Amino acid sequence: MRRGEEFNSAVRKGGRSGRPTLVAHLGMRAPDLRAGEPPLVGFVVSRAVGGAVVRNRVKRRLRHLMRDRLDRLPRGSLLVVRANPPAASARSERLAAELDVALDRLLRRRESSTTRMEG
Repeated sequence: MRRGEEFNSAVRKGGRSGRPTLVAHLGMRAPDLRAGEPPLVGFVVSRAVGGAVVRNRVKRRLRHLMRDRLDRLPRGSLLVVRANPPAASARSERLAAELDVALDRLLRRRESSTTRMEG
């Protein structure tokens, strides 16, 4: 994900799940705007996490962890993963576990809301 509108859409209109090391926001593209396209993922790592080297390391680690989890996201979804300051010193196992918990919560909420809308 590269466009600011996509980040804003996911953060403002999507669901949110927070963990100590990261916060995940899951939104959907508008139905008429490429809804059948593959999911897009963006990362936000602020200066509060650390200097440029630390921020880039955190982004690389999160990007690597997301590669294995992309197939869990629905088509047309927008996911923003925002790193919190503890992500700088967290081990990869902890980041992976917290990312899994955040994704599980977001996907479960999305399933229950679409089921209610259909039923």
